[in-house]
Amino acid sequence: MRPDDWQLTNDVDDFLARAGDFLRSRPALHNTPLTDIEKLRIGSAAEHDAEATVFGRLESEGKVRAIFYLTPRGRLGLTPLSIEQTDTLAAHLAGVGRSPSNVIADHDTASAFAESWQQHTGAAPVPFWRTHLYRLGALTPPQPRPEGQGRITGYKDREQVVRWCREFCVEVGEQPSIDLIDSGSWADSRFGDRHFTFWEIPDGTTVSMAAVTSIVGGMIRVDPVYTPAHLRGRGYAGAVTVEVSRAALTAGATDVVLFADPANPTSNALYQRIGYVHAADFTGYKFSYAAPEAG
Repeated sequence: MRPDDWQLTNDVDDFLARAGDFLRSRPALHNTPLTDIEKLRIGSAAEHDAEATVFGRLESEGKVRAIFYLTPRGRLGLTPLSIEQTDTLAAHLAGVGRSPSNVIADHDTASAFAESWQQHTGAAPVPFWRTHLYRLGALTPPQPRPEGQGRITGYKDREQVVRWCREFCVEVGEQPSIDLIDSGSWADSRFGDRHFTFWEIPDGTTVSMAAVTSIVGGMIRVDPVYTPAHLRGRGYAGAVTVEVSRAALTAGATDVVLFADPANPTSNALYQRIGYVHAADFTGYKFSYAAPEAG
């Protein structure tokens, strides 16, 4: 396999015309590329981001076997690759002067790319993200069901949605999203295109929140789920997650997925109780580049 087997373009529409069927062939596993690239396509992201993003596809025997996308901020997203394929991609990106600041993919692919990238460039990989991917099997509402009901948010709820998303990011250490929220760039954050639902108890108090992506390739991702600390342990997160999951199925989703932090046994147990099944592990690495020596 040669590095030039990777075909690169900056045209998102052309890329999707050639690689869309491949992405839709495994919507759960490809959920992040599906939503990220769709956001670029419809213009939810800044127009210059869509134009400056590099899209790549690996073809053999007339079929797309894998893809990558590299954003202007340096985020490299990959679909599953073999060790040989990650090495040819690392060689290709290094050869054309493209330097990702980080890579996110399934654990084996991300780890293999990080090792290859270090070999080709000397950049040291630093793990910064690890997560379980879950796919919905048979939806099972929690018993007993907590009091209250779900309510789709409206414009009047925006301030609370933004505040709770920021609190969520503080808890999980998601500094880039905090920076975007604090700078007033809500639309550019990963939450800007989400559809939010609150769980309200009978007195009208909002006690939990869940959001979903728009359907793409038959897939909807639940992200994020948040309950303020003082309201946890009462079943609200499970109830609102079931609410948005059921709505996703009603909307026609064939794959409903979510990510969960492996270090949080409570959330992992909750998602499994309501019908989510572990599907894969994902990992992210940041790259530390040595500063050039002073001449």
